[in-house]
Amino acid sequence: MSTTTTTLKQQLMAECRRIQQEKVDNARQAMLEVQESAQDTESAEEATESFREVCHRQRDLFARQLDEALTGLQVLRKVSEARPLNNQPGLGSVVITDSQRFYVSLSLGEIEVDGQPYFALSAFSPLYQAMAQSHPGDTFTFRGKSYQIKEIL
Repeated sequence: MSTTTTTLKQQLMAECRRIQQEKVDNARQAMLEVQESAQDTESAEEATESFREVCHRQRDLFARQLDEALTGLQVLRKVSEARPLNNQPGLGSVVITDSQRFYVSLSLGEIEVDGQPYFALSAFSPLYQAMAQSHPGDTFTFRGKSYQIKEIL
């Protein structure tokens, strides 16, 4: 793997981690704010049982979001440890097609590195499944759109 490829993958990973860490931080903060709101109103006489119940449900929702975000960070650790497949898309691969660039990692949507857009997708996504057995030069189709693979890094 060339230095340029290694640097690109490190930059893509850093951007994915930044986005995922932001999700963790936001979910944690939202969960704490709802919890504090529920505690503040518990001491007030006008607090109703239904309000507290809503706060607990919101806290549980944010707790699930936090758990999912933390799981995403664990997946990214596995991506950074993954060994590339022999000229096939796999975890940690950058797949460059005639119309788009993909980074097989975590479903984060479009990310940008050095002014270039990349689409971060999960190895469990239908789009990845459509390209999984392809090699450079092959064409795969997803939702009626054809993609020709130019390069797999």
